[in-house]
Amino acid sequence: MLTLASKLKRDDGGKTGRTSGASDSTHRVSIRDRLLTKEVAELEANLPSTCKASFPDEDKLHYFQLAVSPDEGYYQSGRFQFEIDVPEAYNMVPPKVRCLTRIWHPNITENGEICLSLLREHSIDGTGWAPTRTLKVILLLSKSMYLDLLNFDDPLNIDAAEHHLRDKEDFRNKVQDYIKHYAR
Repeated sequence: MLTLASKLKRDDGGKTGRTSGASDSTHRVSIRDRLLTKEVAELEANLPSTCKASFPDEDKLHYFQLAVSPDEGYYQSGRFQFEIDVPEAYNMVPPKVRCLTRIWHPNITENGEICLSLLREHSIDGTGWAPTRTLKVILLLSKSMYLDLLNFDDPLNIDAAEHHLRDKEDFRNKVQDYIKHYAR
């Protein structure tokens, strides 16, 4: 699957035919892409059975999708699609993560915006993105978003959080209704 790694090897092998001092921008590989070669392999090796990564273009490791199927909690039995886009400035800035599946969740808007301090470049609580973090954090989030990182106290989707506070059973029913219509 890691076609970028083989591409890097091919590109490095082709350098011997060039004259010294010549620069060819088509053979340059960004720091992001070099990091992703290793991190994507690590990510794929550690994916839990509730997650599946897919790469629409295997030559672009910086853009992929992650399907998450929680096996417990409110969102059990749903299948949620996330889009991960790793910017060129990675690992100094976090990957951009968006939920493609419509969901009733306090930390995800119905448009797919996600509010988690780990994915922020700068966060007030000091738990935001740091250059030492890797794509493994996406794995942690994929399970935690549906269990221990459910945050009803500091929500992005205020309506969902208030709904939960008003009537937990009706909240559960609405989540299941969303799963039935959007997350199968």
